[in-house]
Order: sequence, then C-alpha cells, then structure tokens
Amino acid sequence: INAEYMGVFNSIFDGKVPRAWRGKSYPSLKGLGGYVADLLRRLEFFQTWIDQGPPAVFWLSGFFFTQSFLTGVLQNYARKMRLEIDTLTWGFTVMAEPRYAAPPQDGCYIDGLFLQGCDWDPVARVLCESQPKLLFVEFPIVWLMPVATAQDAQVYDCPLYKTSERRGTLSTTGHSTNFVMVFKLPIQGAPEHWVKRGVALLCALDY
Repeated sequence: INAEYMGVFNSIFDGKVPRAWRGKSYPSLKGLGGYVADLLRRLEFFQTWIDQGPPAVFWLSGFFFTQSFLTGVLQNYARKMRLEIDTLTWGFTVMAEPRYAAPPQDGCYIDGLFLQGCDWDPVARVLCESQPKLLFVEFPIVWLMPVATAQDAQVYDCPLYKTSERRGTLSTTGHSTNFVMVFKLPIQGAPEHWVKRGVALLCALDY
C-alpha cells in the first residue's frame, strides 16, 4: 500500500474527505458523512432531471460548474428574444411560496441557498437582522430573470459563494472556484450596514 492509499484510509477513518478526492471534487467543507450525503443528493437531482425532464425549481447548489448553468439560462433567453447575450444581466425576485410546480416563462427558479449574517423578512420582503443564535437561514426560492437593464431599486449587492470559506482561486475557465455571482437583494436603509454585517449567500454549509 502506498502513501496515497494510506492517506485515503486515514482520512476515512477520521471521518474526513480524503485529499485525493478533494482534488477532483466540487468545493466542500463538510466532513465525510455530510459530503457523501451531499454527493448522493446531487446524483439524485441529476438522475431525476434525466428521467423526468427539467425541474420547476433548480437546486443551484447541486451544480459542479454553477456559472455554466447560469450562462446557459442567459443564452436560451438571448436566442429566444434575439438579443446579444452581452447586453443581458440578471433580475432577482425573491419568491413567496415554498415550492412551485411549474417553471417561469423566462429565466429559472433556483433554491438551495443559505443566508449568513442576517435574515429575510417575508412580509416586508427585505433583509433584516438575524434572530438570536441563528448563524445561517435557508433562503427562499429566487426567480432569476434575464433583463436588459439592472434593477435600480434600493438593494444590497450580496455575494454568493459555494462554501463559507469565501475565497477561491481563478480556474482555467476564468471563473473563481468559490465565488459565483452577486445577488441584488432589496433592503431598507444603507447597503453599508449589511456590508459591515458580512452578509453573504452560500451554496452549502460546513455540515
């Protein structure tokens, strides 16, 4: 048995994801049990997509290369409307219902995100202060809609990361291995307040 196999054995014994796996894997800070459960859920998500067709709501956290999926949504809309894809950006609508049976006419519904540093007020439909002892909250379904002009309402430019590490490296595709995109979320007051709170969206938690 060589050193690499011994490292895999020791990591599994300690309940950690082996280094050899992490080198080929999507970013994850979970322990071995949580990592395997997450992997199985990803496989189930894509198998259901193959067997039953595209879902009404896409589990954004399940994609290995999230930016590729998002670019595909923009391309579909650009072809439909006969627009140049470079002229499009994203519009963000936080939805009220916990589930949807049918997709939107344009764009896509996405879920699976977590909010860190604050909470979401479903009545006022804005960011609000976190509840005591709650570090993360599940974020509602979001309608990503390609638009020609950015939203001009009072918003906070909320970064979306794949993990809570909030840092990554530049991959060969020109994208970060951790940062995904910026969500423009409605707020009351100055956006600097939420900047100081360190508010961000995450695709996955550490457990």
